[in-house]
Amino acid sequence: MTDISYHAAPAGYGDPSILGRWWRTVDKLSLGALALLILVGLLMSFAASVPLAEKRGLPPFYFVTRHVVFAVVAYAVIVAISVMPPDQARRNGVRLFLAAFVAVLFLPVFGTDFGKGAVRWYSFGLSVQPSEFLKPGLAVLTGWMMAAALRPGGPPGVVMSFLVTLAVVASLAIQPDFGQALLVIAAWGAMFFAWGAPILLIVGFVGLGVGLVWFAYTNFEYVASRIDDFLAPEVDPTSQIGYAITAVQKGGLFGVGAGEGSVKWSLPDAHTDFVMAVAAEEYGLLFCLAVIGLYLFVTLRALTRLMRERDAFARVAGAGLAVLFGVQAFINIGVTFTLLPAKGMTLPFVSYGGSSMLASGIAMGLLLSLTRRRPQDHVTDRLGRR
Repeated sequence: MTDISYHAAPAGYGDPSILGRWWRTVDKLSLGALALLILVGLLMSFAASVPLAEKRGLPPFYFVTRHVVFAVVAYAVIVAISVMPPDQARRNGVRLFLAAFVAVLFLPVFGTDFGKGAVRWYSFGLSVQPSEFLKPGLAVLTGWMMAAALRPGGPPGVVMSFLVTLAVVASLAIQPDFGQALLVIAAWGAMFFAWGAPILLIVGFVGLGVGLVWFAYTNFEYVASRIDDFLAPEVDPTSQIGYAITAVQKGGLFGVGAGEGSVKWSLPDAHTDFVMAVAAEEYGLLFCLAVIGLYLFVTLRALTRLMRERDAFARVAGAGLAVLFGVQAFINIGVTFTLLPAKGMTLPFVSYGGSSMLASGIAMGLLLSLTRRRPQDHVTDRLGRR
């Protein structure tokens, strides 16, 4: 083919060096934004995890040191996976899904709840939450299935991907973890839309998500209590949401100053689920808006690049990975600012946690692999030729 039907190869694409070719084709702006988010996480670890260490009788920077290690490993994982071509990323993503799904299925037998009422972790000295690794693997597997359905004589990939997603949702609901289940449903819906689904089917899928919320509300007391607390006209000032509201109010636009906040001494999950409350109090609303901007930038930039992608697998799986990242951040921040009911969900790259950090690194590495510039024609060119 000539450049009339295919765009010219990106500058440096023919570089014989793997790293050289990677550097010239990877989305360097997103790579930089992810590095900034990791640095924000390190900053917040100093602010939020020291009180926890003191309460447990550990050295003051015990959790900070571990967070640094997790952050370095996560960024190395981002780079290592983003070097992979899409077919290699697909194979490894499918392997990740199979391993994580088996691990999730065995949670009721070998898992632990750490006193939180939901069996979501394995404890091997280090705690591991397999559902975090299940999400990026699921996006890759279902994206592959959907893309296969577009080939002449291909399998019913959309139906297959939907059944796999339902199986994952059921396995998460058993824990129970309805927040992650809803996140998985949102990602599959976005992938279905990127695949080319009619809008009426998307609306029906939204209805499925609403139905899951109603089922959880009517059958699980802790879910009902969280929603009722969210809808209540007054908030208990000694609850997690109450402390978060107080932190946001005290912080104002510019914050009370690094290390001067008090909410981190009261919030049980100040270093994980409510890390943005600590950020709002110590660094202010403008700092929080900047962090939100980084999440929006990475998510929207990935979706914009994927719109020009002709490879169906890269386009669909990439959309799922981007939505997983963006919606998880939205849920965490929405809870902190009382826009959503309380839900235990980490903030990617900012919250403390090895499973969350490593799984986010894997997801973003896969996304950067799928959004690398490759010689191809624009998807609209192909549609026009049809």
